[in-house]
Amino acid sequence: MRAVLQRVREASVTVDNTVTGRINQGLLILFCAEQGDTDVEAKYFAQKISKMRIFTDQNGRINLSVKEVGGKILVVSQFTLAANWKKGNRPGFSAAASPQEGERLYELLCQSLEKEGLTVEKGIFGAHMDVRLLNDGPITIIMDSKDSA
Repeated sequence: MRAVLQRVREASVTVDNTVTGRINQGLLILFCAEQGDTDVEAKYFAQKISKMRIFTDQNGRINLSVKEVGGKILVVSQFTLAANWKKGNRPGFSAAASPQEGERLYELLCQSLEKEGLTVEKGIFGAHMDVRLLNDGPITIIMDSKDSA
């Protein structure tokens, strides 16, 4: 499982000229489920994301979580995070979970973030999406379930 977290001042996702999700201050999360990923990882990602201290406090220190600053979450599915780019010039995506399993884990991550007390906006799984964001910092965190603790 992989996720790219970007601290944003604002972000939105549009599908077929319709905005499907929009947030102001918070996190844009690009999410990819890979083969073999489980519910445990999705719930763990949600827990870590909700508590990760990557927002600035009143003293200018990066010390607050998205929840503590009243931020929101925009989650966008992105199977291309599973790209194998080392061999040849066309990336391979065989490490990505099947579309059915990927969507199930995407929805579970979103539901788990909501259970952590966060407001969650979403893109549309599997759709061609236009994603707009205004980075804040920029602060970008890459999460990979294969990384050791």
